[in-house]
Amino acid sequence: MKAYEDVRRDMKINKGIAVAVAALSIVGLAACGNSNAASGTTDTKADKGLDVIGNTITYDPNHLVNDGKPIQLEYWSWGSKGTDPVYKMIESYTKTYPNVTIKTVNVSWDDYWTKLPLALKGKNGPAVFNIHNSYDALIRPYAADYDIDTKSLESDYSTASVHEDENGKVKYIDSVINTGNIYYNKTLWSEAGLTDADIPTTWDEFIQVAQKLTKTDGSKMTQAGFNFNGDAYSAIYQGLNYQKGELLFSEDGKKANYNNDVTKENMQFLKDLYDKYKVGSVDFGNDYTQSFGNGQSAMIYAWGHMEGTLKEKYPDIDYGVFATPTFSEDTPFAYDRYNGESTPGVNKNQSKEQQAVAQDFIKYLLANDDYIREAVSELNSFPAKTSLQNDKDILSKPVMAAIQPRVDRLIWPGPAPSTVESSGTTAFQNVFQNGMSIDKALKEAQGQMDTDMKSSDFTSMESKYAYFDEHK
Repeated sequence: MKAYEDVRRDMKINKGIAVAVAALSIVGLAACGNSNAASGTTDTKADKGLDVIGNTITYDPNHLVNDGKPIQLEYWSWGSKGTDPVYKMIESYTKTYPNVTIKTVNVSWDDYWTKLPLALKGKNGPAVFNIHNSYDALIRPYAADYDIDTKSLESDYSTASVHEDENGKVKYIDSVINTGNIYYNKTLWSEAGLTDADIPTTWDEFIQVAQKLTKTDGSKMTQAGFNFNGDAYSAIYQGLNYQKGELLFSEDGKKANYNNDVTKENMQFLKDLYDKYKVGSVDFGNDYTQSFGNGQSAMIYAWGHMEGTLKEKYPDIDYGVFATPTFSEDTPFAYDRYNGESTPGVNKNQSKEQQAVAQDFIKYLLANDDYIREAVSELNSFPAKTSLQNDKDILSKPVMAAIQPRVDRLIWPGPAPSTVESSGTTAFQNVFQNGMSIDKALKEAQGQMDTDMKSSDFTSMESKYAYFDEHK
């Protein structure tokens, strides 16, 4: 699924030509397939002979949906079968309820966030739709509250509470979550004489390992022990700051908290990795992913999406994963930021009949372990469903095993504005590539963040973190 490691994108909705073109295409997308037409299969068998599923949220499949009358809904997504777990669940749901047809409509990511809001404004938009939380403000006005008890959601899903509004309602929650880890090349690891016993848990240990994995030919680096060139900084700096108890946003949650002593310390720490400890170089390529995939860099910091990238582009790389080190053996304020893959939304502007079926489908998803297992598999992300967080099959995956011991100490700042990453990346480039002082780079980045967020309605979710009171 697109951007599931929380790569932020600006909401570039052109209010001229793009909207006009999108509006015309909406007619073709939404005018068909959302009818309550009487044609189709009628279901008269309420007792399906199936077991009730779920833990606190339960779903009894032994009932008629839409009184057994034929009904057709649409599900919109930028994903497809194999990248969006909802597709597979639609198949099982409609097999159980033959009177229900859920037509899947694929819209490209770049078009999705223009076309979807336009469709949801009317009466013929999709009854169910895929959500990415970075576009929360765009879809929230059109999304219905889930018709599921909030306490039940909190009981079954460890991150559900952060999505509750001021009325204690949710419009979506996380199905799975992800965060950053260290990926390492097992072949280079072995060649350096390292074993599993050498996997570092602190940054001091990490430096020693990275130095052993670094190779040079005279003054020229031929193999980097650790590479974060490209856009890795925009994610890793947040985790480093959280490890030291520094929030990403101000106490009121309205302003970015970038220009501070901790960010400065961590920028210097990363610079020292290259300049003092010589485990990498700003001149060693500009894409950490490609360098790792080509076997030129031994370790990188990346989120769960990296597994899919390596499988697709670099299938011959033998790699492992371990949890990102910390500055000491003590439990930090938070190990890192996390982000979640969202459960689908329900269109509040659709008919009562379609909304009722959509709500039934949502409950079917959330009670069903198969949905979460499919999400884990397709998105290489950790289950937000508590009953699956110790599942042996799931924990056999390296990324899941790395995340599991620290899942309670991961923090979600909310659907942060893209400037938090893009301006951070600019600061990194200014320091590492342009020779700017850290103080000046941080000051300029903070100024840009302040400007970009001036008209934003964003409020940080950091205060909902269980250990929020431990921050600096």
